[in-house]
Amino acid sequence: MNALCVFCGSSSGTKPEYAALARDLGVLLAERNIKLVYGGGRVGLMGALADSALSAGAQVVGVIPQMLLDKEVGHSGLTELHVVETMSQRKWLMGELSDAFLALPGGIGTMDELFEAWTWSQLDLHRKPCGLLNFQGYYDPLVAFLDRTVEEGFLRPRHRAYLLVDEELPRLIERLASH
Repeated sequence: MNALCVFCGSSSGTKPEYAALARDLGVLLAERNIKLVYGGGRVGLMGALADSALSAGAQVVGVIPQMLLDKEVGHSGLTELHVVETMSQRKWLMGELSDAFLALPGGIGTMDELFEAWTWSQLDLHRKPCGLLNFQGYYDPLVAFLDRTVEEGFLRPRHRAYLLVDEELPRLIERLASH
């Protein structure tokens, strides 16, 4: 895996452990010489992740819509910053620039990005692995819901298996890299 697309919160959340997790991922990516592709923000978990990756020597590529750049939330110190017109273009370009997808804790924007990338795999638009880091049980209710969608016949088991879920960051990175 040469480039990992990471989806995460533009907020830092209520626990300092979330920002620490984002910083740990930035260092891990640099240690493994994996380029970070993300939403281009300088705030929240996105900013913590990008700053950490840059400080540790990783290449960091941001993709941000002009409307968010106009709100002054764009990161100005990245290796590359791509400015696009729409959120849909943002997601597509992040996918094009990446070999795999990973979601850290976040809100509905994070879910939107992850679910679209995962749907693309279901539709055979790509064969890139998608990962969900269930840090400290943050996504337990979501994982239970996804399992229920299989039980109720709305999601095929093989498509459910396209989303790799793990509680341990290094192990999930390994699973994504070996997919």
